[in-house]
Amino acid sequence: MDTQLLFPMIAPTPINTAAITAHAGVVDMFCGVGGLTHGFVQESFRVLAGYDLDESCQFAFEHNNKSPFVQKDIKKVTPEEIKERFANSAIKILVGCAPCQPFSSYNFKNEDKENKWSLLNEFARLIRAVQPDIVSMENVPQLLNFKKVDIFSSFLQNLIDNQYFVSYKIVECTRYGIPQNRKRLVLLASKLGSIELIPPTHEKSNFVSVRQTIGNLEPLESGTQSPTDILHKSAKLSSLNIKRIQQSVPGRTWRDWDESLILKCHQKDTGKSYMSVYGRMLWDEPSPTITTQFNGIGNGRFGHPEQDRALSLREGALLQTFPSNYGTITTHIGNAVPVRLGQVIAKSILIHLENYWKHE
Repeated sequence: MDTQLLFPMIAPTPINTAAITAHAGVVDMFCGVGGLTHGFVQESFRVLAGYDLDESCQFAFEHNNKSPFVQKDIKKVTPEEIKERFANSAIKILVGCAPCQPFSSYNFKNEDKENKWSLLNEFARLIRAVQPDIVSMENVPQLLNFKKVDIFSSFLQNLIDNQYFVSYKIVECTRYGIPQNRKRLVLLASKLGSIELIPPTHEKSNFVSVRQTIGNLEPLESGTQSPTDILHKSAKLSSLNIKRIQQSVPGRTWRDWDESLILKCHQKDTGKSYMSVYGRMLWDEPSPTITTQFNGIGNGRFGHPEQDRALSLREGALLQTFPSNYGTITTHIGNAVPVRLGQVIAKSILIHLENYWKHE
């Protein structure tokens, strides 16, 4: 499948991109397997390095982006080493997506747990010390409501105090050609002048659908794998779950099942609101948000629209707009920044630099 047909490059900007990207260097903190990085690669930026604590991300990041992966806790990353990465770059771009789990509703109520939200403070520490020209931060929208530690206001004030122009918005990914109903907080900051995300590229009438994205993949049965694509494989369902998905109607709920198939937890008042689990996706609409558990039907509306199985790993990766030849693994697909969103961020920075950066 040619994913360039599914996710065509955003219309080229009429600027001398080579002159800008030749002088720019990008360092990606919390890089994972490289979703954000690959968006910058698609816009011809040089990614100097990706940093992440999880060493299992290294192969996919380096193999697909041809950039070094540094396995390191951000708390141990020094400004000096980041400055060294930027040594030969006239334009210094520092980007990152701190792990979003700390800002979940569960962690709102469990402050006694490890304060993982401090990772964003560590990102701010590096910004203060390195003083990059451009900063981008991407995260879950709930970060704006995290009042117990007010982490976002602190991060924002740090940028303002260091003379950055800042903008941020909640992005509906469908409006940028990403085939899933995913919302993300995207912040851009620049020392050079005002900076904004490019306008949306899609409207509801031309949102990219599940069918457009995965409809041409070869059929699979539960628990099988494509002989030509090791990521196009689906988890094996139990015989009981096979019966459940056979009775699941795309876009509907487990209320359509025979009563004997309904889980006991859903018969309780506390379980009646979990309507999307065990559900099938709709062919002609964007998918639900792809999470780390998208390959199981009990974790959300992750049933294939027609086939009696959950999504394959390849299908999840495509819905996250990874190219069809991008190698990654299940838990990292859902954690990643959608590649196309990374490209949108990179394109926005490129346009900004054309407006404000003057090469001596």
